[in-house]
Amino acid sequence: MEHLFTRFANSVSRAAGRPLTFVICCGSIVLWAATGPLFGFSDTWQLAVNTSTTIITFLMVFLIQNTQNRDGAAIQAKLDELLRAVSDARNEFIGIEHLTEEELDEIRKDIERAAYGDDLDDPEGKRKLELLRASFLRMSATRTT
Repeated sequence: MEHLFTRFANSVSRAAGRPLTFVICCGSIVLWAATGPLFGFSDTWQLAVNTSTTIITFLMVFLIQNTQNRDGAAIQAKLDELLRAVSDARNEFIGIEHLTEEELDEIRKDIERAAYGDDLDDPEGKRKLELLRASFLRMSATRTT
């Protein structure tokens, strides 16, 4: 049963992300709007689209979340394997996705300190961190244009 649901969720997620699906949805809304005068813009006419979109959205949330959970778990397993296989990697990072947000923030700060100096208030450490952030911003801007 779980395998069947996984296949179904994958198929629906793939289909929902296709441009044709978006075009079909837009076409459906245009068709619904065009039928408004036929039905006198009645409450039933409005209820039809409201009910349909609510049901579809409700179900899609669970299907997409299922797909994202599996994708996240697969990526985490791959990262854990890379950490385990690389000799210089610190194996204690395996499984940190189960920590609290505060604990993860502490680990992130420790990694930044290791990379950019012990004291992030140090001008040199701050400069390196700002350069890194600026390069990430440039990369993000390049991807969106």
